[in-house]
Amino acid sequence: MRFQGKIFNWNDDKGFGFVEPNGGGERAFVHIKAFNPRSRRPIDGDIIIYELVREDNHRAKAVNIQFSRDATGALNKSVSSKSVSSKSVHSKNSGKNNQTSQSRRPKGKAQSHTLANTFILLFCVGLALSVLVSPLPPVVGGIYVAMSVIAFLAYAIDKNAAQKGLWRTKESTLHLFALLGGWPGALLAQNWLRHKSSKTEFKHVYWITVLLNLGGLYWLHTTQGIQFLNRYVMPLFAGLL
Repeated sequence: MRFQGKIFNWNDDKGFGFVEPNGGGERAFVHIKAFNPRSRRPIDGDIIIYELVREDNHRAKAVNIQFSRDATGALNKSVSSKSVSSKSVHSKNSGKNNQTSQSRRPKGKAQSHTLANTFILLFCVGLALSVLVSPLPPVVGGIYVAMSVIAFLAYAIDKNAAQKGLWRTKESTLHLFALLGGWPGALLAQNWLRHKSSKTEFKHVYWITVLLNLGGLYWLHTTQGIQFLNRYVMPLFAGLL
């Protein structure tokens, strides 16, 4: 039995992603080698036609995959050679456009990684200077480091679960880690692990947590913020300092 669905969370560097059937249903793992024929590389949002099989770990996997447009072109070929000729030209142009967009994509990703790394570096430098020249205690920097490690590991675990069809980490949990100071580690995970980096809605909420956290950090530099740290936060770490 063949299904039709849309590709999402496609990782072009590693050649895999997932497909969600039209009208809802069981999501399946998609690998580049399962495309037949391999006319071009897929991208998020592509509509495909596929068969569903079960792997040894009971994970659903799509096989004998065709792009919906290619399958339609093959059907029209049996009806009208003229129609096929027209679609062939369109397919070649489409292929060139896709190749062009794919050739540009790595450059865009590299620029995105550079901006993210620069932003994190500037933040770390600013935080270090704040600890050195202001009343901000070093424990604040330690909290950022610890939460960033936790956030990075949470992203890695969630990506592994997504690939294996296991229980996922809630997006609200990932956002909470970012809000509590783990946003630098979360940003590194999004770029290095290529996880949650293409979900627009998730990214919007993530950047809101970053702004809220930076606003809270700014408040900690005020008299009220310093008093809050000395009264409620520092006693929690008194035994470690």
